[in-house]
Amino acid sequence: MSELAEAEEESGRAALGRALRYLREKAGKSLSELAAETRYDKSYLYRLEVSQRLSKLAVMEDLDRHYGTGGLLVQLWKVARREVFKDKYKEFMRLEQAARIMHVFTLGIPGLLQTEDVARALLSGGQETETEAEQVEEQVIARLGRQQLLHRNPAPSVRIIMDEYALRRPVTDAKAWAEQLAHLIAMAELPSVVIQVLPFSTGAHHLMAGPLSLLWQADGSAIAFTEGNDCGELVEDQAAVTRYRLSYDRLRDVSLSPADSIAFIRGILKEYRP
Repeated sequence: MSELAEAEEESGRAALGRALRYLREKAGKSLSELAAETRYDKSYLYRLEVSQRLSKLAVMEDLDRHYGTGGLLVQLWKVARREVFKDKYKEFMRLEQAARIMHVFTLGIPGLLQTEDVARALLSGGQETETEAEQVEEQVIARLGRQQLLHRNPAPSVRIIMDEYALRRPVTDAKAWAEQLAHLIAMAELPSVVIQVLPFSTGAHHLMAGPLSLLWQADGSAIAFTEGNDCGELVEDQAAVTRYRLSYDRLRDVSLSPADSIAFIRGILKEYRP
């Protein structure tokens, strides 16, 4: 029973590392032998086994084939990746609360600007049980609470670029969507908030993989946070942050001006008001 309890408390990354070591030892191979057979560096394989790093998906696919484990390692990797994302997202939220300047790009309506009804609609897509419905309500409350940073004193300087896609993919409730569009217009009237729309006419761009947030703290330090496919990356390397800032600046240059963006949103809002 004690071993079972320990396994239940084990992190996803630790479980993956333990499985990798178990499979290697069961096969009677040393790290050097496994490295020679798989062409992965010995020190890299060691770091995976002791949970010092998380590999790319392709590595787990290779090792699944090598051991003939039928996708077991891939499944353990997916659990570990979700945990890593949650940890990084918690740190991002901590930094977001203290940020003095925020530059955000999103493919959808950003959480900071969502109304309660739209937040609930977007968060409840996968709910099936009563417990999951309760969790959605907790997430909605947390998201709305997060928005309070826009109203603190002093408020952070916030610039949000939304892909036109965000405005063209409404929730099913037309009234709720009209309220969401009106809310965007109202939020853009705050002196600390700037909203811009990136129109379809600009074509493909280099941030289509997912949202990007750039945060500057009071001491001038900056971080980037990228999201996509249920994973996220907190970037602190300043050279990488600078590259993301240049990418963001290029999108800002081809987006509609703040005034034209609000006029654009007003035009869409007319479609949902009687």
